[in-house]
Amino acid sequence: MATGEKNFEKIKRIMGHQENIRNIATSAHIHHGKTAFTDNLLAVAGKIAAKNAGDLEEGMATWQHADEQERLLTVDSANTSMVHDYGDKEYLVNLIDTPGHVDFSGNVTRAMRAVDGTIVLVCASEGIMPQTETVLKQALRERVKPVLFINKVDRLIKELKVTPQQMQERFVKIINEFNMLIANIAETEFKDKWQVNVNDGSVAFGSARDNWALTIPFMKKKGVSFADIYKIYDDKLSEEERKDWVWKNASLFESMMDVVVKHLPSPLDAQKYRVAKIWKGEIDSEFGKGMTSCDQKGETAFVITRIVIEPRAGKEVCAGRLWSGSLKTGQEVYLNLAKKKQRIQQVLVYDGIKAELVDEVSAGNICAIAGINAEPGETITVNEQQPFEEMKQIFQPVITKAITVDKSIDLPKLIEVLRKVAKEDPSIKIEINEETGENLMSGMGELHLEIVENRIKTEKGVEVKTSQPIVVYRETVTRTSGSTEGRSPNKHNSLFFNVEPLEPAVAQAIEKGEISEGRVKKKDDKLWGALTAIGVSNEEARQYRNVFQGNVFLDKTKGEVYMIEIIELILDSFEMVMKAGPLSREPCMNLKVSLTDVKLHEDAIHRGPAQVYPAVREALQEAFKKAIPVLFEPIQTHVIEVPTEYMGEVAKLVTQKRGQMIDAKQEGIVTFIKARLPVGEMIGWSSDLRSATGGRGVSSLMDQAFERMPNELQQRVIKQIRMRKGLAENQ
Repeated sequence: MATGEKNFEKIKRIMGHQENIRNIATSAHIHHGKTAFTDNLLAVAGKIAAKNAGDLEEGMATWQHADEQERLLTVDSANTSMVHDYGDKEYLVNLIDTPGHVDFSGNVTRAMRAVDGTIVLVCASEGIMPQTETVLKQALRERVKPVLFINKVDRLIKELKVTPQQMQERFVKIINEFNMLIANIAETEFKDKWQVNVNDGSVAFGSARDNWALTIPFMKKKGVSFADIYKIYDDKLSEEERKDWVWKNASLFESMMDVVVKHLPSPLDAQKYRVAKIWKGEIDSEFGKGMTSCDQKGETAFVITRIVIEPRAGKEVCAGRLWSGSLKTGQEVYLNLAKKKQRIQQVLVYDGIKAELVDEVSAGNICAIAGINAEPGETITVNEQQPFEEMKQIFQPVITKAITVDKSIDLPKLIEVLRKVAKEDPSIKIEINEETGENLMSGMGELHLEIVENRIKTEKGVEVKTSQPIVVYRETVTRTSGSTEGRSPNKHNSLFFNVEPLEPAVAQAIEKGEISEGRVKKKDDKLWGALTAIGVSNEEARQYRNVFQGNVFLDKTKGEVYMIEIIELILDSFEMVMKAGPLSREPCMNLKVSLTDVKLHEDAIHRGPAQVYPAVREALQEAFKKAIPVLFEPIQTHVIEVPTEYMGEVAKLVTQKRGQMIDAKQEGIVTFIKARLPVGEMIGWSSDLRSATGGRGVSSLMDQAFERMPNELQQRVIKQIRMRKGLAENQ
């Protein structure tokens, strides 16, 4: 117990020294060893029993839900903290263990907001996989610096029996591919700066399960060679001797913590270049300067990245990153998205995986607060400030299930539970319709929804029924509508709109995050600059009023006196139509909506919400019809790994699913097939693939996009959606 106290005292002492803090995450493709890696670090930090570390039965300390233990995969991100001595200084390492399965990539996105560096684990025998590329994209999008750990080297020695020379060749291949990804994905200033290099120690290799890791500098320090690694797996050594040799010469904790301290930045360094990317306020303001310099005396700026609801007490604990100022127990704070003040009841920091109470935490730390009722992504300050950028998911939710209860008496309880679920996992989109009693839950894939459904039953205690999975489509147009009038019900106001496809360059810039979503401020030089850089005229750039879910709204009216009074109502109405388009009430994408003219009644009482909303809706629905509306369906690119003898079966399966094979590459006895498949045909994909390959096929999502549906299928799908939603002909 004393050790725990001593460690916690150390954590509290180092928390104030920002240059000695490292905020990091583990990230990797599924089953490449992240959780076993974190477990072994925790074991050395004295936070779990060393004998259990990396053990699927007793260890996996960061798996805190029964379903993670059952499925042997991480679903939620878990926060941990530990202390490391490097040189003659002590360092505090705050680590978040993240999921590898693509369905839970939303948790990775949120973790990346809180950290400054990430250890990317790659399996030595499998190499770079689709999800490795996805997690790198997520890290680099948030300006999080990566280092590389080549894991499961034991498989090369024990299963594949490679020579030291072959092992080095394999490492070189992985390192080159990893660096190529960084060069392709990173922003210009980081493309070269963040390349990993085996000689400087930003690349490590080892086995998380067997608790060892080495880098070239660490090998020099310990006088160890490549050939010595093979000693670890020499049958002549007893288990005790092997562990002893590893502990003295190749300790995973010591070598990896050295990498973290030496190669990943402190908050003081990282915030200088990260804040400008993820916060769109005035960088030269007092508040902006406080964050870029990680000023402990500045105004509080805390971003919530994850909410955990304690099952017994129902208490909400909001974990996140403190960018400037400090958080104190009892402090009154302002929630910038919710636009209200609340008071902090508790401030917590992590000791191992356990959250411990403290009185105060200062800038640069990952910590948690309780007593606040907020949503993930909330920016908490003292005064009203520009909130941080929304955390963009790398893939959009494309599978939906309707969820209902057996007994109507449980309906209020279900609605409460669904609201909690949406807080705990914001990549689940929940639509609650209290009138019809139908509630929709959209997620990243079948596994994602299955796990959430299971947790509602087992952890929240509500018996629920769900529908068959429903695919989420998108609506858009193929040409310009021309000016279309919408009249208010009292016939005193007319609004004229033009609807057309959004320019691909603007759509891409929104997707990449170069253009921020949201209503446009009066003077938005950043937005204007970004638009003119991609070829939008200066005049048109200044007409932008809203960027909403990949659609844009322009106000092209001139000198209209009453516009200032109704523009917010028009934007509200625009957003409603974009959420549920006229074809089948599915979300819209890549639309450019321009308000070209207005004729308004001079008396304000005749142009309120009851007049403006219907006028906008009528005009946009009419314009949509004229612009030839179409339905887009989600298409996923998968990499399918199968034994070569099953290649024909997989090709047949892909064709049956209306998919197309893009590429097939054979490596030894395994073939990697790259295929594009419509999500609408992929319900039950995992079990179909298993049956076609005798249980040996594995599929990984690589990319996702929306593409136009074949005309012959479109009308049938629209009809099905409208019937399901109970829409009449004229709705």
